[in-house]
Amino acid sequence: MAFIPSCVLGFSSHGLPTSSFNESFIRLFGNDHVIFLDDERKSVQISLDQSSGSGFASQLTYLYSYFSASIKLPGNYTAGVVVSYYTSNADEYTTNHDEIDFEFLGNTGGKPWTLQTNLYGNGSTGRGREERYTLWFDPTQDFHSYSILWTSTWIVYYVDDVPVREVQKIDAMGGDFPSKAMNLFATVWDGSSWATGGGQNKVDYKYAPFIAKYSSFVLYGCSANPAREESAAETCGNATDLNSFNGLTTERKGKMEKLRIEHLIYSYCNDRSRYPTPLPECNLRGKSS
Repeated sequence: MAFIPSCVLGFSSHGLPTSSFNESFIRLFGNDHVIFLDDERKSVQISLDQSSGSGFASQLTYLYSYFSASIKLPGNYTAGVVVSYYTSNADEYTTNHDEIDFEFLGNTGGKPWTLQTNLYGNGSTGRGREERYTLWFDPTQDFHSYSILWTSTWIVYYVDDVPVREVQKIDAMGGDFPSKAMNLFATVWDGSSWATGGGQNKVDYKYAPFIAKYSSFVLYGCSANPAREESAAETCGNATDLNSFNGLTTERKGKMEKLRIEHLIYSYCNDRSRYPTPLPECNLRGKSS
């Protein structure tokens, strides 16, 4: 198990070692659309055109970890395009998989990208926990960091080291909290059926290729063999450095709440048409906590 330094618990990628593509990843699909941007293969681009999307995946499987990457999104007309950075074990657990998502949803020309976060545990796809946000910068002009802290009891999503969402595991969630070993993935694909305007705005391939660039990879945590789930859970669950996290500090929670007031545009906690009775981790202010 990798040692998790205290700087991770400060929720910043600064000072953590970055990894090259060859050290940590393999091509997943659309192989000729996965192109390296430097000789050391520390930066890579993936693209979508009419022939294929593309993506890559971590070589190792992790249970409770901190992941980060700097990402630059495609510009111009991107309706229907989905760029993602997420963890999943759907290949290993076809009916009861776990997932922790960053999804970037494209838009029509001149309109901004939407950031979506979501999570599933034990195949709870019928109980999606989506939140959507506007971004306070143009993600097509430069690289910005997107990070996931995942412990046995907490998940925190960060944008440029600022927390945008904090989820605490509570007993009432049952198996809905991700708790099985997962791989890390990055993909770009055609989400015309749902991603923009509820599926009203489709991918227009005359604007292709849609290129997403990734760099500054950080994969710090407990690598685990999913075939030995009980052993992995015992070992990684006792990762005292990572699991000493007990929620955001008052200061950082205050910054997150200010950001959410300004940029949160949808939360499943507030969607009474979908969930007349809010899911158990929702509180009266519409936050997942």
